[in-house]
Amino acid sequence: MKLRDLIADYVDFRQSMGQKFTSCGHLLQAFCHAIGGETEITDVDREQVLFFLGRPVTCYWHRKYHTLAPFYRYAISRGYVSASPLPTTIPKVPPQFVPYIYTDEDVQRLLNATTSYRSIHILLEPHTFRAILLLLYGSGLRISEALSLRMADVDLSDALLQIRETKFYKSRLVPIGTDLRQAMVQYAATRRKAGHSEMPDSPFFSGRNGTQLTIPTVQQAFRQLRAHAGIRRLDSARYQPRLHDLRHAFAVNRVVAWYRSGADVPRLLPKLSTYLGHISLSSTQRYLAMTPELLQQASQRFEWYAIAGGGHE
Repeated sequence: MKLRDLIADYVDFRQSMGQKFTSCGHLLQAFCHAIGGETEITDVDREQVLFFLGRPVTCYWHRKYHTLAPFYRYAISRGYVSASPLPTTIPKVPPQFVPYIYTDEDVQRLLNATTSYRSIHILLEPHTFRAILLLLYGSGLRISEALSLRMADVDLSDALLQIRETKFYKSRLVPIGTDLRQAMVQYAATRRKAGHSEMPDSPFFSGRNGTQLTIPTVQQAFRQLRAHAGIRRLDSARYQPRLHDLRHAFAVNRVVAWYRSGADVPRLLPKLSTYLGHISLSSTQRYLAMTPELLQQASQRFEWYAIAGGGHE
């Protein structure tokens, strides 16, 4: 049986038992996409499965493993395969990763350092690097999403970004605020003066030579930038502040702002999940590191609720 057909049967089977099976269904679709939907289930080997699980071993590795394990038990019970290609030894879950939540001061130091963190800017020019950082911090995009933006995807008149088939193969529209829109307008003007192509399929964030920037190029530049700006964590966490942590900071800042304004945060969290392109609310909740400010705002909200409802049983 084809992998695509067996996954469809399995998802139908789980849903017939009353399960939504949304998150696991998306992971199985990602597995199908990685292996190839027309592949015979019997031809999927251990090396392909290990490649899909990825390295290093993370919590996400375990999520994928524990999604594939019952899928293969189902396949074995129906006689489609005789054995599972999953590894028999499951590595331990690593300690929970703690993201670094950048402050506004941290981000300003990063932005200021874009002109001085290296003596020669060969491909990634300071104005482009600055625009990328502002977009990541102000919109919560993944770096892959930002670098994949084409000119046709960026509507600065309506302050709207079209994010096309990125993680989990979903597309979405991302509105941006007034200040961020203005920063992107300024970048677009500088980009135009540099003579970069404005054809619809041209990359919005271009290198000095007009080509699309790669993720490793920006990540390596960010590590140098962070060190030059003197931003580092002093706790026992495994990693120093990462580029991806700007996305975590966006999520936390959004929730803190909602708390401050008295908004109904539980009702708004699904909207944040959709904005970030997550497949489930649980994915968004993992982004909300408990910073002192977030804890303070949540505590104040709880105190207000307890006082207001203190007379009710």
